[in-house]
Amino acid sequence: MTDDTAPSHPPLATEHGLDPSLLTGLARLAVHVGLNLQPGQDLVMTTPTSALPLARAITAEAYRAGAGLVSALVADRDMTLARFQHAHDASFDKAPDWLYEAMAKAYENGAARLALVGEDPFLLAQQDASKVGRANRANAAAYRPALAPIAGFHINWSIIPCPTPDWAQRMFPDHAPDDALTLLAQAIRQTARLDQPDPVAAWARHNENLARRCQMLNAARFDSLHFQAPGTDLRVGLAEGHFWQGGASVARNGVRCNPNIPTEEVFTTPHAARVDGYVRATKPLSHHGTLIEEIEMRFEAGRAVDARATCGGDVLRDMLATDEGAARLGEVALVPHSSPVSQSGHLFFNTLFDENAASHIAMGQCYASCLEGGDTLTKEEILARGGNESLIHVDWMIGSGQMNVDGVQADGEVVALMHAGEWVTA
Repeated sequence: MTDDTAPSHPPLATEHGLDPSLLTGLARLAVHVGLNLQPGQDLVMTTPTSALPLARAITAEAYRAGAGLVSALVADRDMTLARFQHAHDASFDKAPDWLYEAMAKAYENGAARLALVGEDPFLLAQQDASKVGRANRANAAAYRPALAPIAGFHINWSIIPCPTPDWAQRMFPDHAPDDALTLLAQAIRQTARLDQPDPVAAWARHNENLARRCQMLNAARFDSLHFQAPGTDLRVGLAEGHFWQGGASVARNGVRCNPNIPTEEVFTTPHAARVDGYVRATKPLSHHGTLIEEIEMRFEAGRAVDARATCGGDVLRDMLATDEGAARLGEVALVPHSSPVSQSGHLFFNTLFDENAASHIAMGQCYASCLEGGDTLTKEEILARGGNESLIHVDWMIGSGQMNVDGVQADGEVVALMHAGEWVTA
């Protein structure tokens, strides 16, 4: 029995004081641009509790689009902290492998995957670093069954941001909480192209531009890339049969999706044994609660043989020691200095954004989808082509308005790709 005079529920956004139009816009982008969710398709969504207003809006939009079943897995900051404050030592070598096996089963049965980001980037900054590292390694190992369909692009998947108070306060510590949240919401609105009259059409145009860039790079068949900037002189060999991707791509299930919103990059698989020279980071790296600043690495025959940072160096070296592949590259990406994320002038402390502010490289696992015929290659064949294997995949930014990038052909011919951080090719 219902009471027709009862007040309706308040707008979702009132929980954090967010503009309802922002939540609506992000939900539509997530379902129709990020995922391109298909009628009858199930959805597995992960979200922090701080992003629940957006998770609810996405759930409603997904069902309106014909979703079969939306299942949300929620992480809570206080429950996460409780583990580090009260759990027995053995807890930090455990991970919910049963959960990740179930997620893998859902993807095998055709489910799409959506991750909402908005958690406090420094939630674990004050916790025991050794316990954080152990927990991360255990989780990475257990997560492999669920990661494989994503890394292999077997399913349509996407990551999308939600402005939250904790994240906003980290980015804008000198502002009042409400003002900080407003600033973060504005930055997300602009970088996600929600400030355009028709955001979906704006994303279609953006995807076309990225596709043209990929077509040019794929036709060129460069053997390597040469990065030059203050503190950087790095040659990155490219994997045999590498394939450039960027923006919307067709997953192996036949669905065209945008894995990242926002995105400004075109990326491919480097050759794990053919990286030489030195490189300096142009932005800090936020990694599991630690801000790693002014990274410098030197590579020989593909491996990082020296790694330094003015802050967070121990965490950096621990990351590189995760396994044999952690000190080698799994991705190289080109991003113009004029990207909306870069022009925002903000450091987001979140890889989804910060990697789209500058050209970058990633330590660890490669994407098999960036190899021709990747869907048919065995692990051994991927490694033979130069692909890398690791429990980690960590992007860090090396591009700037001072960086030049050349494409180098197998015969030594050099083609200028980027000058002063901007594309110079058609």
